[in-house]
Amino acid sequence: MSRNITDVVNAGLAARYRAEKRFRAYGIIAILIALSMLATLFATIIAKGYPAFTTTVLELPVTVERELVANAQGEVTPESIAFANFATPLRAALDAQFPDVEGRAEKRQLYAILSDGATFALQAMIRENPELVGREVIVEAPVSSDFDLLYKGQIDIALPESQRRVNDRQVAWFQALQDRGLVDSEFNTILFTNGDSRQPELAGIWGAVVGSFYTLMVTLALSFPIGVAAAVYLEEFAPKNKWTDLIEVNINNLAAVPSIVFGLLGLAVFLQLFGLPRSAPLVGGLVLTLMTLPTIIIASRAALKSVPPSIREAALGVGASKLQMITHHVLPLAMPGMLTGTIIGMAQALGETAPLLMIGMVAFVVDIPGGPMDPATVLPVQIFLWADSPERAFVARTSAAIMVLLAFLVVMNAAAVLLRKKFERRW
Repeated sequence: MSRNITDVVNAGLAARYRAEKRFRAYGIIAILIALSMLATLFATIIAKGYPAFTTTVLELPVTVERELVANAQGEVTPESIAFANFATPLRAALDAQFPDVEGRAEKRQLYAILSDGATFALQAMIRENPELVGREVIVEAPVSSDFDLLYKGQIDIALPESQRRVNDRQVAWFQALQDRGLVDSEFNTILFTNGDSRQPELAGIWGAVVGSFYTLMVTLALSFPIGVAAAVYLEEFAPKNKWTDLIEVNINNLAAVPSIVFGLLGLAVFLQLFGLPRSAPLVGGLVLTLMTLPTIIIASRAALKSVPPSIREAALGVGASKLQMITHHVLPLAMPGMLTGTIIGMAQALGETAPLLMIGMVAFVVDIPGGPMDPATVLPVQIFLWADSPERAFVARTSAAIMVLLAFLVVMNAAAVLLRKKFERRW
């Protein structure tokens, strides 16, 4: 009889062990699937985005005649340089490469190889060194987005001419320039120094980065002290009654409210009621403050609860007031958890788009914002704008901007982990 019971118990244990192994295998498979999907996402973004980090330039020998940049008195001044037409010497340099091209239509197709940014590059050279006037200089002139794609192999010249944006003659001209060693590829500094532009080869993310910086600074300056103060009051001072219970329920509910609702609130209150400027980082920071406050309050309250009661009792036992106990003992010990929650909330705010669309930060802004009151956009909205553009060259810039945004998010989340590991106290 005992032998039968032992066999039954052993059979049951074996079945449970097999079930445990299957459950563990299911978990490992789920993790591997998630990691493979994440790797596929990153690989797709990187594959589409890395071409945006290089740009194609033409190394053209250009001569800027003195008559072009001199004023009425024959002097070359910063003002005369600013108003000079630098497209003329650039087009003359292209004409010198292809003297057989005649007719306005053909010349227009030839000049389409150069980007409008080529004039700015030549103007910057002359402004920095006016002695170059009248001398032949080598200008690294950026090409237009279509020929940038052609050089990077993203335009199939085997397709019929009607199915691509560059015709056969333009392809032949560009290949002739390549054969002469005038076409080169270099790091795309424009992507990191320019604001937005309708032309992909001149579009950059710096304006959106600066706008994101001002917006996050406003958000941090408001959400952190208000969130910590609210958490301290609710956890340490507020009486436990139906009103504080109602406040706690509402805070938890606000953490789950869709972000676009906060955008509608910002549109109604900050723009229409208070008349604050549309598309300003100040308004964006106010809206994101409302959105991140519940997250910071919940994380701060959890950090305060993690401080052992013995710390409070010891401080009160040696004669400290309740305020001294909180400010000198409880808050320093809870601060790592509060900072972690704040960084996570700021990372969430950095990636938000919907609430900022409602307050007008979707506007096309070329200039770099000089302060929180200037019109600006943010990095997620810039990605949204580029993704909606019909220009094919914006696909690479959209992916490159996503890579930059993901890098910021990874850095912020890594900072949260490091802060928790460095300052966390275990009791």
